Amino acid sequence: MNEEAVVLSARNVSIDYQIGKRWLNVIHDVSLDLHANRTHGLVGESASGKSTLALALMCYLAENGRITAGTIHYEGRNLLELAANELRQLWGSKMSLVPQNALSALNPSYTIGEQMGEVSRTHLGISRRESGLRAAEMLRSVRIADVENVLRSYPFQLSGGMLQRISIGMALSVAPSLLVLDEPTTALDVTTQAVILDLFRELIDRHDATALYVSHDLGTVAQFCDAVTVLYGGEVMESAPVKELYANPKHPYTQGLLASLPARANAAQEQRIHTIEGVAPSLAHRSPACVFAERCKHAIDRCHAEKPPLEHIGGRQTIRCFRWQEIAQDEATSAANQAAAEPVVRPQIDLPRKNELLTTHELAKKFGKRNALLRWLGKEVIPLHALDRVSITVNKGNTLGIVGESGSGKSTLARVLVALETADSGSIELLGENLSYELSQREPSFMASMRLIPQNPDASLNPYITVGSALERTLKVLAERSKHSENWQQAELSSKHGRWKRVHQLLKAVGLEESYRQRYPNQLSGGEKQRVAIARAFASDPALIIADEPTSSLDVSVQAVVLNLLKDLRETQEVAYIFISHDMDVIRYVADWICVMYLGQIVEEGSNEQLYAAPSHPYTEALFSAIPEPNPLLQKKRIRLEGELPSARNLPGGCPFHTRCPRKIGEICETDIPPIRPAGVGHFIRCHIEVDELSRLQSATEEDLQP
Repeated sequence: MNEEAVVLSARNVSIDYQIGKRWLNVIHDVSLDLHANRTHGLVGESASGKSTLALALMCYLAENGRITAGTIHYEGRNLLELAANELRQLWGSKMSLVPQNALSALNPSYTIGEQMGEVSRTHLGISRRESGLRAAEMLRSVRIADVENVLRSYPFQLSGGMLQRISIGMALSVAPSLLVLDEPTTALDVTTQAVILDLFRELIDRHDATALYVSHDLGTVAQFCDAVTVLYGGEVMESAPVKELYANPKHPYTQGLLASLPARANAAQEQRIHTIEGVAPSLAHRSPACVFAERCKHAIDRCHAEKPPLEHIGGRQTIRCFRWQEIAQDEATSAANQAAAEPVVRPQIDLPRKNELLTTHELAKKFGKRNALLRWLGKEVIPLHALDRVSITVNKGNTLGIVGESGSGKSTLARVLVALETADSGSIELLGENLSYELSQREPSFMASMRLIPQNPDASLNPYITVGSALERTLKVLAERSKHSENWQQAELSSKHGRWKRVHQLLKAVGLEESYRQRYPNQLSGGEKQRVAIARAFASDPALIIADEPTSSLDVSVQAVVLNLLKDLRETQEVAYIFISHDMDVIRYVADWICVMYLGQIVEEGSNEQLYAAPSHPYTEALFSAIPEPNPLLQKKRIRLEGELPSARNLPGGCPFHTRCPRKIGEICETDIPPIRPAGVGHFIRCHIEVDELSRLQSATEEDLQP
């Protein structure tokens, strides 16, 4: 198929949603072309209209949505003129959607085989036997092993990565010419994401398909897409081929998004991440002039009075801004957008095992070993090995980053430390004293000294209690002074007046106005909820805060604000962090020391500089190679891990990583537990291969790499 051929063309599309009795504009005057054999990225903050536009291009809007203006032509046909039954035929046979959450899109009452077979039988008109064979073929094409067992399985019996591959296979089973990918890898680990993106590339090429890729992950878009459209407030701010847009962004909003990436800040120099001031406007409060003017530092009076037109620059580049040419000519502004801001003075990083705040020694945890019901039924109880002899050290004023795939034990470690789960063996020492495994046995002062920021603040905020009341209640419950602090005056917190004074201080510390104390959680944005969760964690003046994926669901612009806030509070409050994340760029920015976990074990540990300069363990090497680089011109070594993470109920013998290891040397990896090998000062790995030999193998791989 001719790559210049336009498969889908949208012109001047506007969309409204009915909210209550009002119709509010969501998408305004958007034009877009999707070309054959190419992937078009759609980026922007939450509420920018990305998913709405993607569904509208398929004419698949919700009942309260309507297209009020414009045309959408697909393969020469105007979709807006087709009847409902004609659209249903297109959705099944020509257009396919891969949703963000594959589990919610699959019917839990039917097996995978039944659901995949139904798609083929309905839209291809083939027999039940042929549809079964086609389903097996598609599962093999997305590299799923044990196909027959998977076809007999129900969705809840499979991992998230496998369900996402199944949804991809189902979408491609009818060989569509248009594939709409709505945040398909957002919730996945970098290793799984890398494999799935490779599958997309391969299958799109094989089926001559066109793809629309909706994402807020700018690194993934840079590596995966051919062209990019940037949305804000339901309008196109800028659109260009991916290499041109990333090399020379022209719109202030695009410049701000790219500058907000942690990878763009120099962690070694403690640079702050660039942020975009303000928040995106709600549907009811979008400006009739430039929708970005309220947050734009380049805005002039004209920007607040008129809506800028969408200008065409060259062949495929468009921009909506009155001042883009002036901004492009201003070298000082350009430099300010490219570099993150002022450096922060940081004390010298302590060497490991010095100035310890928290230490654990061979901490272990198994789930399911006490299942009395299964024992009573006479069934074998196979425990799940969540933590296996985990020893960590957190130094005062430093940040320990913990990385690894889902199922590696990161969150279990966090929950064991704060006693939301009970450890089976090992020791936990905080501020020089041993902690009990049981929460009820811990002194209130230790509960105040170690606090948790959860991954999902929605799940931890009571929807019926205001922000101020939630913070005040925390202060009341944890009124006993944290042992490490001399700053807290317990007398201040014994009265309601004193506690409310502290609430105001906490809100100010996280950048929220005093009026926020009267708001309920449903009146806050995602970033504001995360700030409240951070304020609550700091309420007891803790010595240590455990942050469990605190930015995983946030836009890059909001993420930048939260990361800067956490770094600021580390300096002003003299607090240490354990920071858990699967975003390697975030870990690189915030962490002084890093532990890499796999199946409940720490397989590599070292300083930030050591691990990023020379990741020694094959698993760490694969993790780092899977990081999507926010530069489409940069090619780097690619290591893809084959197969799924083994079950923690049936751990492999020997080295737990040997079933997926690209450096496996033989039977010793399958039978013998790997030794701990030093790789530098405080830097160690668990591997049978000598560190020097691993370094030689990695160098050889880089030499053999073809760009």
